[in-house]
Amino acid sequence: MSVGTDQQHISDTGAVESFCDTGPDEVSDRLLRSAACSSRNAMVEIDWNAPLDPTKYGCSPEWSTLFGTAYWNEMTEEQRISLTRHEFASIMSIGIWFEMMLQELVFRDQYLADYHRPEFQFAMTEVADECRHSLMFALATKKMVGTCYQPHPRLGRFAKLFKSTARNEVAYAGILVAEEILDVFQRGCMRDERVLPFIRTVNEIHVLEESRHMRFAREEVRQRMQGVGWLRRQWSALNVALASSYIVLSLVRPRAYADAGLDYHRAVAEMRANHHFQSMVRSGCAHLMQFLDEVGLLTPAAARIYRKVHML
Repeated sequence: MSVGTDQQHISDTGAVESFCDTGPDEVSDRLLRSAACSSRNAMVEIDWNAPLDPTKYGCSPEWSTLFGTAYWNEMTEEQRISLTRHEFASIMSIGIWFEMMLQELVFRDQYLADYHRPEFQFAMTEVADECRHSLMFALATKKMVGTCYQPHPRLGRFAKLFKSTARNEVAYAGILVAEEILDVFQRGCMRDERVLPFIRTVNEIHVLEESRHMRFAREEVRQRMQGVGWLRRQWSALNVALASSYIVLSLVRPRAYADAGLDYHRAVAEMRANHHFQSMVRSGCAHLMQFLDEVGLLTPAAARIYRKVHML
């Protein structure tokens, strides 16, 4: 699940601050103060030269896309460890890809904004955070498996179109969905002592800082959806759902299975039929679906797409 509820934010001291009945500038101002007090620097916090413990996973075994399948039951412990490392390297690589898209969406939206407003200043803080996160993910994947994963070329072309055309609620809902999906995986693994310690730290840093980004995105979506008509709402909901489905389907690239020494054709087939993993994704996305429904972006057409990728 994502950090907090839609009306709450984890403060610098760990307490829950209410954001009820506050405007966008008040929310942004609080998030700016939180960023100033609780941001972390993975470049100095993590020992990037420390050796890897060969007995530690890349993510919690239960979050592996093959956990609970016949293929998983046939694997040795070494194969399972290798698989989770390559899976999570793929997730982080795809995370870099969509974080770069998110930065472009934010830059374009704030291009001629009022630079004195807290909303603009937090948007720039978010971009700076995302740059650090992308570098953190790049170093983490290099250290863990030495491999970088890319989305399918067709998806890369679709994403170029999306980031060039997405505006208003579509842009910020797209940002929210991408951040929430990655948060679901990291939150499920960040305190599991079976996972590599430096990966747990990567997850903790990202979950902490993305909680602010998600709160900011939710506030922006609420603003942009005020007074939106039926036709625009249908179109926006459909676009967000399509983008979300492509992100979910791309998180673990087929090459990750091959790099882990598996038959990737069989691995992909068993992953697609894995009810355990589908249930994990569905329960993790419950809060996101609730929010999209609340703001009017969970239309029947959008819901059908979310169900196909097991987000609903």
